Amino acid sequence: MKAGTESKTKTYTAIVLAVLAVFTVVYELAPSFSSTSSAAPVAASTGKTKGLSLESLDPRLRLDLLATSEDVKYQGSGKNIFRTASELVIVPKVTVPPLLSQQEQQAKQNVYIPPPPPPPITLKYFGITNSKGEKPKAFLSQGDDVWIAHEGDVVNRHYKIVRISPKEVEVEDLLNNNRQSIPLTQG
Repeated sequence: MKAGTESKTKTYTAIVLAVLAVFTVVYELAPSFSSTSSAAPVAASTGKTKGLSLESLDPRLRLDLLATSEDVKYQGSGKNIFRTASELVIVPKVTVPPLLSQQEQQAKQNVYIPPPPPPPITLKYFGITNSKGEKPKAFLSQGDDVWIAHEGDVVNRHYKIVRISPKEVEVEDLLNNNRQSIPLTQG
């Protein structure tokens, strides 16, 4: 049996891929080898490499440039650059009168302003049940929520039903300590 003669196209494809792999490896490795060796002849022939002059690459000591740098006087801002701590800055002290609360301002003016009234109770009383042997129940609503409550019940974790009558219900707002009578509404 002869190796690779069964399929000539497979053999040719393998040879072409091997040649491409060799060229790829050479192409990738060649710039790293040639960059150090080829840069010197190009610089010598043209006199410049990538914007640098040949004079700037000269390793000899230039006393004329050193002399000009010796004549430069340091004119700083007065800050010591060798100290890590910052200098203290004196901030002038300004006295500001303290803000008076509204009650203190009223006391100064001898004017009494009563506290704002508690928010109104927004429950609506729209019905009652009076069955024999049972306590009366009130039908209350707030928005889309509806509650059926006896006297002493707490509605919406906020309002306590104190008294139920056919015409009105007395409700205590537990959060604001406020009592209000809500009349029976139709509709």
